[in-house]
Amino acid sequence: MSTSSDKAPGNSAGSSSYGQILTSSAIVGGAQAINYIIGLVRTKLVAVLLGPTGMGLVAVYVSTIGIVQTAAQLGVNQSGVREVAAAFGTNNNQRLAETVVALRRLCWITGFAGWVLAIALAWPLSQWMFKSAEHVWAIGILGCIVLIDSIANGQRALLQGIRRIGDIARVQIASALIATVVAAVLYWKLGEAGIVPVIVLTSLIQLGCFWWFARRIHLADPQLSWRRTKDHWVQLIKLGTAVLYGGLVLSATGLVVRALLVRDAGLGGAGIYHAAWSLSGLFGGFVLQAMAMDFLPRLTAIADDNAVVNRLVNEQVEIGVLLALPAVLLPLAVAPWLVELLFSSEFATASDLLPGMLLGVLCGVVRTPLTAVAIAKKATGYLFALRTAEGLLQVGVFWIMFKQFGLVGAAWSYALFAAGGVLLSLLLAKRLSDFSCSSQTWRRVRFTATFIGLALLVLLMLQYHPVYRVGMMLLAAGATYLSMRQLALISPEHFDARKVLAKITNKIRPRRT
Repeated sequence: MSTSSDKAPGNSAGSSSYGQILTSSAIVGGAQAINYIIGLVRTKLVAVLLGPTGMGLVAVYVSTIGIVQTAAQLGVNQSGVREVAAAFGTNNNQRLAETVVALRRLCWITGFAGWVLAIALAWPLSQWMFKSAEHVWAIGILGCIVLIDSIANGQRALLQGIRRIGDIARVQIASALIATVVAAVLYWKLGEAGIVPVIVLTSLIQLGCFWWFARRIHLADPQLSWRRTKDHWVQLIKLGTAVLYGGLVLSATGLVVRALLVRDAGLGGAGIYHAAWSLSGLFGGFVLQAMAMDFLPRLTAIADDNAVVNRLVNEQVEIGVLLALPAVLLPLAVAPWLVELLFSSEFATASDLLPGMLLGVLCGVVRTPLTAVAIAKKATGYLFALRTAEGLLQVGVFWIMFKQFGLVGAAWSYALFAAGGVLLSLLLAKRLSDFSCSSQTWRRVRFTATFIGLALLVLLMLQYHPVYRVGMMLLAAGATYLSMRQLALISPEHFDARKVLAKITNKIRPRRT
């Protein structure tokens, strides 16, 4: 059922996962690069055709449905990946097939329930977010994407659980390209009236792409009874409830943040914040995407061996910070030009929000592998405690910073929250697997912190000086060179162009399993 390329180098206790991390990052990064080019066109068109108000409305709609979607999924989008990965690791095709069938049945049920919930909550959500019933129908219609995305998550969990990173990368590229064409046409023809159709069609396009690739995977026919299905659901929901709670906290805090922005800064202010948020994830997001796609399935396979768990987490943090550092510094050097290019002159103030948000993304690169330990080990109680603390921390810091410093303070509140999240996740990983940072990991983190400190110093002292951009560009170039040099020392074979091309081509070539 599997090929050698499906196996993770990190599955054995004696092997290093550096190569696997870099290979996955290269595949995801390549897909992201193509998506960025598509995103440049799409974001520019949306900004020009809809303006800050329209973009703010899109962000509010997505956040509003997001909290309903998170509640309806019962956390199976992540617990499903974990269970599929565990079944795949046994090399038992029957067990894998049963897990997938049970997962898909649960996705249909929770998806329909979520749509009904969205319709029921349409009026109170519209009143709370917009202080009117004007958007009730829009929220009710958008509830259908809860069902659509739930079904898509079932297909995605299969691809991710068996480590088909290349297929997921192709889905991202294809769906982004098709959705961009559709969005451009509808926004041009309908303006703000096209927002709801675009959001729905984007979800349908993604579902179609995931289905196309998932159907290529050969699974046994388990003839799974509903009694056996319920047994699988117990395993999915047990971890899923903790993931669900974490997702609800994340969605709720995001909704609170955007509600406060809309109330105190208007839809235009919410649009500026959303533009900076989108831009901050545009460059550093590929590292987090690689972790989300590949790291959790690999960690799940060895979750009972604390020594290997700690080694994998240390290696993931090392590679993550080295890859993310240039992705944080480069946008800072050209922030105003990027905002002008990707959005329009109306979004110029978004560049002032980037430093805090980019620093938060970098902290997220460190936090994500640490948090994954709890998911891989099914430590549901600890996940509940962690997500509660993170939610309270994020809302509290945002409230203080936004009230005192406006939109810029809101951006820096994300950096402060993310730094606090690193400490919380570090304590959790220490408790669950006796985790400790290796000396090499500390060196990489100190290296990254040094450049971030220099960047903040330049920002503080020279922000309004003509040489600011020159200084930031030199700093970004130096950080990029030194990061790549350290990566080359860690894994020389991944910096041989012919070997890299051969590995990536082999990894992303379509194949039937």
